[in-house]
Amino acid sequence: MGRLKIDMLGTSFTIQANEDNQYLEKLLGYYKRITDDVKNIDSIKSSLQVAILSGIMICDELYKEKQNKIALENDVNAPQVSESSTDSEEIQRITLEMIQKIDKVL
Repeated sequence: MGRLKIDMLGTSFTIQANEDNQYLEKLLGYYKRITDDVKNIDSIKSSLQVAILSGIMICDELYKEKQNKIALENDVNAPQVSESSTDSEEIQRITLEMIQKIDKVL
């Protein structure tokens, strides 16, 4: 069980979590980088706005990653389209050339 002291955006508190301290520090570091980017937006004025927008940006990142994972899983599970005969012939030709080159070297 890890403990993490958070001191940012005008507040300070400590949390306990079922993760080790090093992992918690990495998460906090990542969150701080996001909040630092948000702080550079001129229209964002309060710490609450920074925290909310940072959370939304991280949710957006997570959502996109989940969508990518689903798309990859669907691609893997999709029926494979057979290669055209010309692609197959080209692969065979290249393979035979490689075998011949290897045989010459050996």
